[in-house]
Amino acid sequence: MACLLETPIRMSVLSEVTASSRHYVDRLFDPDPQKVLQGVIDMKNAVIGNNKQKANLIVLGAVPRLLYLLQQETSSTELKTECAVVLGSLAMGTENNVKSLLDCHIIPALLQGLLSPDLKFIEACLRCLRTIFTSPVTPEELLYTDATVIPHLMALLSRSRYTQEYICQIFSHCCKGPDHQTILFNHGAVQNIAHLLTSASYKVRMQALKCFSVLAFENPQVSMTLVNVLVDGELLPQIFVKMLQRDKPIEMQLTSAKCLTYMCRAGAIRTDDNCIVLKTLPCLVRMCSKERLLEERVEGAETLAYLIEPDVELQRIASITDHLIAMLADYFKYPSSVSAITDIKRLDHDLKHAHELRQAAFKLYASLGANDEDIRKKIIETENMMDRIVTGLSESSVKVRLAAVRCLHSLSRSVQQLRTSFQDHAVWKPLMKNMAFQAEQKIKADILRSLSTEQLFRLLSDSDLNVLMKTLGLLRNLLSTRPHIDKIMSTHGKQIMQAVTLILEGEHNIEVKEQTLCILANIADGTTAKELIMTNDDILQKIKYYMGHSHVKLQLAAMFCISNLIWNEEEGSQERQDKLRDMGIVDILHKLSQSPDSNLCDKAKMALQQYLA
Repeated sequence: MACLLETPIRMSVLSEVTASSRHYVDRLFDPDPQKVLQGVIDMKNAVIGNNKQKANLIVLGAVPRLLYLLQQETSSTELKTECAVVLGSLAMGTENNVKSLLDCHIIPALLQGLLSPDLKFIEACLRCLRTIFTSPVTPEELLYTDATVIPHLMALLSRSRYTQEYICQIFSHCCKGPDHQTILFNHGAVQNIAHLLTSASYKVRMQALKCFSVLAFENPQVSMTLVNVLVDGELLPQIFVKMLQRDKPIEMQLTSAKCLTYMCRAGAIRTDDNCIVLKTLPCLVRMCSKERLLEERVEGAETLAYLIEPDVELQRIASITDHLIAMLADYFKYPSSVSAITDIKRLDHDLKHAHELRQAAFKLYASLGANDEDIRKKIIETENMMDRIVTGLSESSVKVRLAAVRCLHSLSRSVQQLRTSFQDHAVWKPLMKNMAFQAEQKIKADILRSLSTEQLFRLLSDSDLNVLMKTLGLLRNLLSTRPHIDKIMSTHGKQIMQAVTLILEGEHNIEVKEQTLCILANIADGTTAKELIMTNDDILQKIKYYMGHSHVKLQLAAMFCISNLIWNEEEGSQERQDKLRDMGIVDILHKLSQSPDSNLCDKAKMALQQYLA
C-alpha cells in the first residue's frame, strides 16, 4: 500500500469506510497540537480489538500522518508516545496491516525514536517494534541493516523491565542462522542477557531464556561460552536445570530443556552428563504425554528427537522412560472422538494442527530407532505402525511425508562396524564412511509389503528434494547384503529398475543421480540381481554415460557399478566382462586410469586388473 496522502482513494473502498473513521484521520491535521493529541488518544481507544476500524484507518492514510507526527521535532513527547502506541495497536491486527506499516517505512522511524531520552517513548517504540518483528511477514534482516542498531539495543537493556522484555523478544525472533548469532554474540548478547535470567519479572526471564535457546542452536562458540557463564555465583547450566523443574511453568521447562539440548548437541555438555540424562531427557519425555497441549507435545517430541539423534545410549534411555514408544502412538489418534477438549476454539486449532503431532512422532521414532535393533523391533511392533507410516507417506503435508520417509529410512537400517577385511569393491565402504546399513530381512520384508509400488513411485517423483533423497536412502538401505539384494530384486526388481531409469533420465541434481547410481551399484553386487542390469541395455548405456560425466562423484558411482559387474571371482564374470568390453567400457577405463583425480584413477586401474586376472 502506498503511503502518499495525495493518492486518491477509490470510491468502492470509501463506500465501506465509515464517516467516523474519516473523522479520526481529519483530526490528525488540526492546527491545534492539543486537539491533535486528543485525536490520537481517541483513535487509540477506537482501534483496540477492532480490526475493521484498524483497516479503515490504514486505508484512509492514518499511518503516514502518525509517522510524521512521531518524527516531528515540534511534537510533544506525549504525542510521539501516543502515536507509537496507536501504530503498535494497528500492527496487532492482520498481516496485511503489518505489510502496510512496513511499506510506510515504519521500522527506521521507530528505530530513530529509540534515540530519544524519554523512557516512556522508548518503551512504546520498542513495544511496536516487537509486534512488527514477531509478525511472519517482517524480514528479520531489517534489524541488521543499520550496524548501530544492535549495540544501541544492548545499551537499552538496562533501562527498564519493559525494554528488557521487548528487546529480548525482538532478538529471539530475529536471530535466524549463524550470521545473526555471530552479530548478537559479538555485541555482548551473552553477558548483557545472562543476568536477566534472575529478573523479578517472569516475562523478562522467559524472553531471556528464549534468546539463549536461539543463540545456542547449532552454535559451538555460543554454547561453549554459556557453559562457563556465572550468574549470581551459579553456572548457567545449573540455572537452566532449575528452570526445567516440574513446579515451573511448562513454557519455561520446555525452553530450558531446549537450551540444554542445543548446548549438548553443540558439544558443550557431554551426553552422559546428569543434567542431560536425569533432567533434560525426562523433562522432554514428560512433554510428550497426552495431558500436555498439542504444541507442547510437538515441541517436546521434536526437541527430544534432536537431543538423542546421534547418541545410542540416550536413545536406549529414552525408549524405556515413561513408556515413550507406546505414548507416541497416541500422537496418531488425536483428537479422538472422546477428546476431553471442551474449548471449541482449542479443538478447532488442534484439528488444523494435528498433522504436526504425526510429523513429530515420526521424527522421534526415527531418532529412537536410528541404531538399536531392539528399539527398532519395539517400534515396528507398536500397534498399526507400518500402516501409519504408509498413511504418512500419502499425506498432503510435505513435512509429514518427509518425516514418514525418515522414520522408514531409520527402521530399515541397522548400523554395525564394517569388518576391516571387507572387500574393497563392496559399494558401501567408500560411500558410507565404513558403516554398513544392514536391517533384518523380516523388517525389510515388512517395509516392502507395506510400501506399494505405486507409493514408491509417487515418493520417487515427489517435488520435494528431501523426500526424494530420503526415499532413495531407504531403497539403498533395503538393497544391502547379497541375500537381501537378490530376494528383493526377485520380487520387486522390475519396478525398482523402472524407478532407477526414470530418475537417471530426469532433471535431477548431482546428489540425487549419485544416490541412484549407488543403488545400481548395490544391485550389481547381488548374485542373481546383477543380471537385471546385464540384460538391460538401456541401463548399461546410462552407466557408460555417467562414467564419462564431467562430475567426479557421478563417475565414481558409475565405476562402482562396473567394478561389481566385472569382479572376476564371481560366476559369469567372463561373459559380463566380454559384453562390457564390446560396449567400449575398457576404453573408458583406460582413459580414467589417467584421471587427475587419484580416487577415480585408482578405481579404474583396479577394474582393469579384473580383465588381466
